[in-house]
Amino acid sequence: MSSYTPKNILITGAAGFIASHVANRLIRNYPDYKIVVLDKLDYCSNLKNLLPSKSSPNFKFVKGDIGSADLVNYLLITESIDTIMHFAAQTHVDNSFGNSFEFTKNNIYGTHVLLEACKVTGQIRRFIHVSTDEVYGETDEDAVVGNHEASQLLPTNPYSATKAGAEMLVMAYGRSYGLPVITTRGNNVYGPNQFPEKLIPKFILLAMRGKTLPIHGDGSNVRSYLYCEDVAEAFEVILHKGEVGHVYNIGTKKERRVIDVAKDICKLFSMDPETSIKFVENRPFNDQRYFLDDQKLKNLGWSEQTVWEEGLKKTIEWYTQNPEWWGDVSGALLPHPRMLMMPGGRHFDSEEGKGTSFASGPNQTRMVVPTFKTSSSTQKPALKFLIYGRTGWIGGLLGQLCEKQGIPFEYGRGRLEDRSSLMADIQNIKPTHVFNAAGVTGRPNVDWCESHKTETIRTNVAGTLTLADVCREHGLLMMNFATGCIFEYDAGHPEGSGIGYKEEDKPNFTGSFYSKTKAMVEELLKEYDNVCTLRVRMPISSDLNNPRNFITKIARYNKVVNIPNSMTILDELLPISIEMAKRNLKGIWNFTNPGVVSHNEILEMYKTYIDPKFQWVNFTLEEQAKVIVAPRSNNEMDASKLKNEFPDLLPIKESLIKYVFEPNKRT
Repeated sequence: MSSYTPKNILITGAAGFIASHVANRLIRNYPDYKIVVLDKLDYCSNLKNLLPSKSSPNFKFVKGDIGSADLVNYLLITESIDTIMHFAAQTHVDNSFGNSFEFTKNNIYGTHVLLEACKVTGQIRRFIHVSTDEVYGETDEDAVVGNHEASQLLPTNPYSATKAGAEMLVMAYGRSYGLPVITTRGNNVYGPNQFPEKLIPKFILLAMRGKTLPIHGDGSNVRSYLYCEDVAEAFEVILHKGEVGHVYNIGTKKERRVIDVAKDICKLFSMDPETSIKFVENRPFNDQRYFLDDQKLKNLGWSEQTVWEEGLKKTIEWYTQNPEWWGDVSGALLPHPRMLMMPGGRHFDSEEGKGTSFASGPNQTRMVVPTFKTSSSTQKPALKFLIYGRTGWIGGLLGQLCEKQGIPFEYGRGRLEDRSSLMADIQNIKPTHVFNAAGVTGRPNVDWCESHKTETIRTNVAGTLTLADVCREHGLLMMNFATGCIFEYDAGHPEGSGIGYKEEDKPNFTGSFYSKTKAMVEELLKEYDNVCTLRVRMPISSDLNNPRNFITKIARYNKVVNIPNSMTILDELLPISIEMAKRNLKGIWNFTNPGVVSHNEILEMYKTYIDPKFQWVNFTLEEQAKVIVAPRSNNEMDASKLKNEFPDLLPIKESLIKYVFEPNKRT
């Protein structure tokens, strides 16, 4: 199987739903690829969908229409585009019944402009055309084999007819001019960022508002639903492994009736389906079923990963956390919406368009490019961090990382428990995100907190809550560095079992006053929807001279216990915390490397890489208890949530070697 490696990719329509997930994934996973996004920002597009990529150096956004031949040719030449992933299209079937000419203009003419530009420039090595399962038309209700890629195209509505027409053009340019084309046909996609004219986000927003869910006809229509991240991965596979001239179905065998989708959403919102679902007039034509054979794509190595229940919960969680993402969408929530598809699309809300600069292309085409670095302009930078904890270890490292990445930042001057000083910091600095790395851990260790309880409460509880509240008032995300030292091994999570504590587990370690305050404030912070809590454990860095470094500590102890624990390699994880801020992630996260490592295993590495003559002595927990004031937490944290978000995250032992011991290796 041949493999393709692009250099400069143009993704059309990537401020929309599916394409934004694909663009963000490619930008994140392939920093050597340059990704240029072209989008006219129609009503169902939103620049906020691209926020995870906004500060990435390999990303560029251009506002424009694929129907502008001059602009498309200009971009292909000036950006040295070798690959096009063409997502831009009008896609809502309801709209196509009332405004079909707009679908012809966007879906057929726009595709034709792109193809002609590819032919003229002669530099395109891949043209991936994104179509739909609806081009096959209706699947028989009793069919057990889905439509395969060679099945006849029998579209039944104006939308699918324009997509089929665009496919014919793509195929013709492939055959007549040798254009290296690949076509995809996908099932329904759902997940975060989707404009709520579509079934699932519409039902979720209506349920959030306590309104009834309108179902066209009797709700017996069957659809197959794929979660957006699985679809983004499918496009990643097709980009690199797809064969020129081929068509690939992106589908799932798992089907659901529309009425069942509505009932599932009612169940998750604790609503009574009998009173919360209403049946409305059907579309002029509503295909009963679409069913795909996806074996060809599976042969490339792709498979669906997200089960329906998990994907639906993730989607509901996102919409409940971002209810105003799309602004006023009351028109889209009607049973039969008719959005006005006019030049200029939706108006930006307060977040769209921030941190952008404007330039002119040919024919006075307006181009919008994210501002990555600070300039002398009065415009607000794309990112600016306010960091608390300047004199602390993590706070200091965060500042160094910001300098390295070119992210503007300032340290807060106010004390956490002083609300007025925090508000002054925010008003003066005008940050986009706030990092809280301040807190009392003890001097020199947590034993100090046992005799300084009011000081510990003042900072760890009152101060942290005050900062979270001030940030919420100003619409700011607070990245809060917390601790995982709020758990201990128990019968349900025995030492050595590999069963780690999850984010939703209730803290069970109360041995130290420090841990008590941390568990208390974490529970209270759950009431704030603007906080991302990062549970750090036994932090380690490549600076082996730092007295706060866990390795430095145990290497200097006379005796050490030997217990496996989850730990945090700061050299790997602190950059991830910045990326989490860019993605505006929220909630609680176990901020540790996957797996556990024991004291002895670390010291064996220390002996191998740093000091061959190093020796140490172990003692038991009972013996340790005689020389410390407060007991210490020992546990394993389940880092699968973080690993799923950041697949390249290394297991603890591999991270130790790569980030700590190899850089310090002594020969």
